[in-house]
Amino acid sequence: MTDDTPQLARDRLELPDVRVPAGWTLGGLALGLGLGLAVGQSQPGAVALAQWIGGLWLRGLQMTIIPLVVALLVMGITRTIAAAQAGRMAALTLGMFAAVLTTGTLMSALVMPRLLDAFPIPAAAAGALRAGLAASATAKVPGLLEFITALIPTNVLAAASSDAILPTIVFFALFAVAITRLPARPRDMLSLLFESVAGTMMVMIGWVLKLAPIGVFALAFAVAAASGSAAIGALAHYIALVASIGGVVLIGAYLVAVFGARQKLAVFARAVIPAQAVAISTQSSLASVPAMLGSCARLGLAERSGEFVLPLAVALFRATGPAMNLAVAIYVARLSGIELTPVILASGVIVALLTTLGAPSLPGSISFVSSIGPIALAMGVPVGPLALLVAVEVLPDIMRTVGNVTMDVALAATVDRRTRAPGLVAPS
Repeated sequence: MTDDTPQLARDRLELPDVRVPAGWTLGGLALGLGLGLAVGQSQPGAVALAQWIGGLWLRGLQMTIIPLVVALLVMGITRTIAAAQAGRMAALTLGMFAAVLTTGTLMSALVMPRLLDAFPIPAAAAGALRAGLAASATAKVPGLLEFITALIPTNVLAAASSDAILPTIVFFALFAVAITRLPARPRDMLSLLFESVAGTMMVMIGWVLKLAPIGVFALAFAVAAASGSAAIGALAHYIALVASIGGVVLIGAYLVAVFGARQKLAVFARAVIPAQAVAISTQSSLASVPAMLGSCARLGLAERSGEFVLPLAVALFRATGPAMNLAVAIYVARLSGIELTPVILASGVIVALLTTLGAPSLPGSISFVSSIGPIALAMGVPVGPLALLVAVEVLPDIMRTVGNVTMDVALAATVDRRTRAPGLVAPS
């Protein structure tokens, strides 16, 4: 059997081994909430100090967002274009990726505001969280023509320095496409440059996240002192609503398997259980690849189908990513009192779809701020609450990874079926 796996799926950048002390971070959250509840408003000096420490840690996270997103975006687009040139199977696979991601993101934009209407954030918690996290004022909402004009930056450096993320992303998306038109040597040099920048930013964000227990403790202490027990209810409310969006994508994976791959529901469900178990334990799609290949074998797929689709999916595809990332930004917007106009939601949808191309296959607690920060910035949503929400990301991230893994196997089965049809080359 020849190895037709796209080069991007085999030679991905080996990102640094970034580890987030999830247990310590959750412990910092619990301790901060507990002490904040106990202290209340009796120690304003301690609350002010905690706000300063938490704010300092948040600034450390924010400083990596733009360079990391730009580097990962350039890498993702160049790899996608390279994959698209790998043949019919690649084109079919990428087309299905795009359809699933677009459908999921639009679903999130439509469903999440309705969920918040039906199950609103507790008013006391929302007000206290806004005060405790010092959320920024509501952003000015542009009109449609102003929005379109703003997509083209006159000075990309000025746009990046002012956190104007959407025009920055548009520029570097075009820049990435232009890179693919260069001769091999300069194209490879530029690709290596952006891979190096991405790796360096991952090292830096790893340093900042090692301090997550301290930063989260400080933020939780300040919030709990201001809001009392309502803060705990708000976090539980957030987890339930955001995870429910991932649950919709997970259900969609079973529908793709049944209607796209013509698999029997019970057979497919049994086949993916081992891969889902690995996903739950590791919270990493990359670590789940061997188990996903086993699921493909149990479904009777051609060996080539799984070996082609799954590495490509791990490199480029996060089925739950843009949908759940946008859901988080929408939640924070509602928490911050920002009106979700069609223009604001459109900004979020565009950035969520573009930035998913470069999202690393790492646990969500690592990529949380770098993935959602650009969406929040594009929507005019304050990123401060993300620094607190990252502490509980370990719970929604289970849904993220299970949804991703299940959809990857479903799409592999669908590609396998389609490539056996007349007009396409059957897998060997």
